[in-house]
This record gives sequence, C-alpha cells and structure tokens, in this order.
Amino acid sequence: MRTRAKTIPILAACLAMTACVTHVVRTVDMTPPARFQGVQTEKELLDIGIAVFDANIPESYDEQIEQLVQPDIRRAEANFMPYLTKNLLQSTGNWGAVRVVPRPTHAVDVTVTGTILHSDGESMGFEATVEDATGQIWFTRTYETLASKYAYDDSIPANIDPFQGVYKNLADDMLAYRQALSSDEIVIIRATAELKFARDFAPDAFSDHVVATDDGEFELRRLPSEDDPMLKRVRKVREREYLFIDTLDEYYESFYRNMTPAYQSWRQASYSEAIARKQLLAQARSATIGGAIGIAAGVGTIYGSDSYQGDAAGVVGVISGAMILKSALKKRAEAEIHSEVLQEIGVAAEAAIMPHTIELENQTVRLQGTVDEQYRELRSILRSIYFADLSLPEPVPESDAVMESDEVSQGIQ
Repeated sequence: MRTRAKTIPILAACLAMTACVTHVVRTVDMTPPARFQGVQTEKELLDIGIAVFDANIPESYDEQIEQLVQPDIRRAEANFMPYLTKNLLQSTGNWGAVRVVPRPTHAVDVTVTGTILHSDGESMGFEATVEDATGQIWFTRTYETLASKYAYDDSIPANIDPFQGVYKNLADDMLAYRQALSSDEIVIIRATAELKFARDFAPDAFSDHVVATDDGEFELRRLPSEDDPMLKRVRKVREREYLFIDTLDEYYESFYRNMTPAYQSWRQASYSEAIARKQLLAQARSATIGGAIGIAAGVGTIYGSDSYQGDAAGVVGVISGAMILKSALKKRAEAEIHSEVLQEIGVAAEAAIMPHTIELENQTVRLQGTVDEQYRELRSILRSIYFADLSLPEPVPESDAVMESDEVSQGIQ
C-alpha cells in the first residue's frame, strides 16, 4: 500500500503538467516614442540610414516548411520593416534626415541594420544593430513582441502596426544612446561620415583625414578647410546621392502602401492559427515529459515492489503514462493541421504580395537592374562625374587593378 501511495502523487503531477496553460497578457501599444530632452541645433541632428533588413530565409525548402517561412512574404517584410522604422523615427523629430537605403552607406551618420528572426500574425522578432560613422556600435539587441487580437480591429488607427512596440522600443533605445553623446562627439560622428564619403571618391586627397583602426573603428585625424574646392565637389556628389535615395524612398513608400492590405490580411488570418499551433505544441511537449515520467515511475514501482499491490500500482503507472504519451502524439498531429493551414494562408498571401515586391526590385531611375544594382551603379556614375569635374582620369578601382595585375602576370608567364 505504501508503494501505491507513492505512485498516485507522481501520476497526479504528470497529469497536472499536461494540463497547465500559460496565460499571456497582450496589449496594443499606441504610445508614441520618447522625445529628445532639451534642444538640438540643426548641426546636432544625426542623419539615419536604415538598410533593407536581412530576410533570413532558410536555404533548405524543408527548413522553410518546418519554420513556416514564406520566402516571398519574408522578402517583402525585409523592405516593409525598415520603412515602418523610418516613419516612426522621423515622426519623433529627434533626428535629421531618416532614409531607407538598399545597403549601408557612408552618406549617413548612423546606420541601422536588421535581421528578421520570426514573423507571423501572432508574434514577431528581429535583431537590430545601430552603428555610427566612427565604427562605434551603439548596440545590438533583439526585439520581440506578441500581437493582441485587438490590434487587427478596425478601430485601431491605420498608422499603428500590430507590433508597434518593437519599433517604439528600438526608437527609444536609439534616443537613449543619443542623449548620452556630447556635442563634440556628435561633431566627430558627422565629420567622420562626410570624410569617409569623400575618401571613397578621392582617396588621394582625403585618406589621411580619417583612418581605420585595428579594432575596426575610424579615427578622425584632421579636418579640411571649409573652402577646400575638393570638399565642395564631394558635397555636391553627396547631394546627388541623397536625391537618388529620396527617389528610392518614393518606391519604398509605394511598396509599403500597396502591400499593406494583403499583408495585414495574412497576419490577421494567421493570428489564431499561430496561437493554436503554439499552444498545442506546448501541451504536446508537457504531455511527452509527463508520460515519460509516468512510465518511468510505474516501471520503478514494479521493480521495487515485493507485493501484488505494488505490481498492480506499477502497471497502472505505465498504462497511464502511455495514455499521456498517446495524447501528446494526438496534440502534435493537431498542431500539424494548424501548420498546414498557416502554410496555405501564406501561399495565398504570397500571390498577392509578390507582384509588389517584384515591382520594387525592378524599379529603374534611368538605370537598369534591381534597386541594389542601381545603387551600386549610381556610386560608379557619381565617381565618374566627380573626376570629370576635375578634368582628371578616373582611377582604376582597387579590385579592377588587382585583376589587371593578375592578367599581366599571367601574360608574362
């Protein structure tokens, strides 16, 4: 009887493990980001560049299915999220110009890069790194949150994203770091950004003004005169790059506006399915553990018993544990059904979103290719314009020079 008494509490604990449910409080965060405390002059406003996020799409199709990643939706989100971040940062008045850029550029003072970790209608997370022109990394942090079902209600303002909290937290973290910078540090960041840009176009003239250190940062050695004619030319080139980026911004805005209806429908449709799937998987994990403990306890009771009652109690434990394991398998099967539904919802959303993504990536501004290719080509054109203004031959880029050197060496051999 004593052995049996021990077995019953163990089984009760196993059953309790399978029945436990975690309740999460979900709210719609509509509070605006923090504002700069004090007064900033125009020269103290840092320009921000938010690079298109890393979509982080698994290469393997099986992994895409397992992680419920819809490639075309992820590609769209990689452009959508930076634009949403840009709008929120711009609304604060804490910064200078805030732009979405196809890739990190020396044309801005501070660069934000991001990698999407997870995204569906129920939860979203990304990792963001903020770095200034001196190479100083302000921080690298993960931002995650859960959406409330009320976030998809028609009463919520159109400019409030279901995951508004993550963007607000990123904006607040950036401001907190900015508030700790002195005016002198701001001047150094802005001057370093300008001279790194100038060095890209005229390395002979500006290479000794700012140099890279062994730890990957950049040290400002000296400043050119404000009347320096080469600096004035570089500034004109920089303004041309800003014009191009601002033109791209129109494309990102159009893309954001066009994809939002289909994207929101996908997130809303996937919300309940994602929650149900997550709950079933959690219950299945608890049931698997509980069932295993129940079987182990039953087997231990049988081997440790020297009576018929003890053996009977052990058998009851094994059977109960097996039944719990069976329920775990059933819950996993139910979770798989929700996974399939999520996959179907995603496929339908991809068909609606993909045309907008293709349109964005193939936009042209008197240039050919994708947005990223256009941006690289633009830098090449601006470089040619710069040296044409000086009536000087354009230097061969370092990569091309290395190739020519290799070709000459092969010819000699």
